[in-house]
Amino acid sequence: MTRMIRGPQARQLFNVPLSGIEETRKSVPAKRVERDSFQAPLVLLLISLFVIGVVWRWLGMPADLVRAPIDPNDKVQCVSYAPFRNHQTSLSSATRVSREQIAEDLAELAKISGCIRTYATDLGLDQIPELAAKVGLKVMQGIFLDRDREKNRHQISTGIRLAREYPDTIIALVVGSEVLLRHGMSTSELASTIRSVKAQAAVPVTYADVWEFWLSNRELYDVVDFVTIHILPYWENIPIRAERAAAHADAIRRRVASAFPGKEILIGEIGWPSEGRMRESALPSRVNQARVVSEVLDLARRENFRVNLFEAYDESWKQEIEGTVGGSWGLFDSEQRTLKYPPGVPISNFPFWKLQMVSGMALAILVFGVAGLTLRRMPKDPRPVSWLAVAVSATTCGILLGVAAQRMLHESYGGSWFLWGALLIAATASPVLGANALMSGRATPVCLELLGPERERTRSTLAIMHGLVWIVTIVIGTATAIGLVFDPRNIDFPFAALTMAAVPFAAMTLLDPAAKGTRPLAESMFAGVYLVAAIYVAFNEGPSNWQALWTCAAYVLLAVTLWRVRTRE
Repeated sequence: MTRMIRGPQARQLFNVPLSGIEETRKSVPAKRVERDSFQAPLVLLLISLFVIGVVWRWLGMPADLVRAPIDPNDKVQCVSYAPFRNHQTSLSSATRVSREQIAEDLAELAKISGCIRTYATDLGLDQIPELAAKVGLKVMQGIFLDRDREKNRHQISTGIRLAREYPDTIIALVVGSEVLLRHGMSTSELASTIRSVKAQAAVPVTYADVWEFWLSNRELYDVVDFVTIHILPYWENIPIRAERAAAHADAIRRRVASAFPGKEILIGEIGWPSEGRMRESALPSRVNQARVVSEVLDLARRENFRVNLFEAYDESWKQEIEGTVGGSWGLFDSEQRTLKYPPGVPISNFPFWKLQMVSGMALAILVFGVAGLTLRRMPKDPRPVSWLAVAVSATTCGILLGVAAQRMLHESYGGSWFLWGALLIAATASPVLGANALMSGRATPVCLELLGPERERTRSTLAIMHGLVWIVTIVIGTATAIGLVFDPRNIDFPFAALTMAAVPFAAMTLLDPAAKGTRPLAESMFAGVYLVAAIYVAFNEGPSNWQALWTCAAYVLLAVTLWRVRTRE
């Protein structure tokens, strides 16, 4: 049997002092210890940068379209035109569009189209036919009709006068646009108005409305020279995916043609928004807008029907009443008045993806840098999971920074600049302050530390900054959640910025078991709001809307984080 050697005999046999391990540890050079302690974080940083680069390369890939949406050698048939820029709006009677502004626009439009469609004759728009004639553009002159009967009479008289003065330029009068949709006139009154205009005009006369209203008001068939229908797949009661938009438009055109035999069917409006919120599976994007325009124009050539694209220029003023989508239907940018899709230039949803990628990488480096500096100032041995949490926060925020910034630029209008700007700032600061907190052991901030009684407030500058970021995230996130529940039609989904802000806080809270302390009332109430909103919005928007589902996931993450927060005893 083998005899075990114990106690002093073992020490004599192996000649190992009790303090040998400690002495060996002290004999390791300090530089080697420091190098080993930062080896894992460096590997995580490199992985983070690699992931950010790969994702942004994928996001920036150009679309593979059958043909460019605008071909300089093959002009589009007609395009809707409204000249309003910057703060100009058709909702104000004080708006007056100058001749120079209109002339500049029409000179550009003449390069891509031979025709424009207008919608009214006031606010300086009565100058359009004269200026269009100078650049060789034909005009489908719009006459705006609504509940104001006196204004209607002025619109009609001006439209008839223009048709008489410019018979070689104005090829049709569009008497009213979606007035039945807006319930501005009865069908019988509209039919009487159209007859009156026809009796005084020498050009063809039509009325324009969403296709369903033509099918439900067939008495207009006899009073128009041709039928003008609006087909906007994005706004259908059951939204249509961009990939199916052209086929949907063709099916509707054929359906209306069978209902009104003997009359030409003009698609008076068709297009797709380049920015804005999803509606079920209908995603506004630059690529989808280019795809829809390209495929509709190709279909019109093959099937030999007339189509008017909606629209020439983005109209930023429409964002006030229709959200981001309302101001994003143009082929040209609203501010710069430049073509969104220049011939020969690849089309991407993120045309500045390289800048967005570099910005995300810089943020990731900053997050890791703050974590490393925190350890140097407060030397301790962090848990490996803390570095993993820093890496997850840095990578997530590095990817989403460019997305959130681009969405803020397009979705901010009016007073929302402050709202979305504040959320983006908070989202950018969240991973940086979160890295500091993870390495220093600071707990998730509590509202009481900033807004509570004097004795409970924190004195730490970093804790105060972190708390402000937390409060901004909670308040703005709650505002969007309530908006998506009660008035969702025109509210964008803040999935990118909200995720950037939420992930670092969630990482901090999950690493802090919160075994002690009480659950704050404010945080508990906000958690309930987020959870209820997430459930309602997910069901209301449907499973096809990934923007909504992503936003709901961010709400749930915030709810869980808020529920786990505890005050410190």
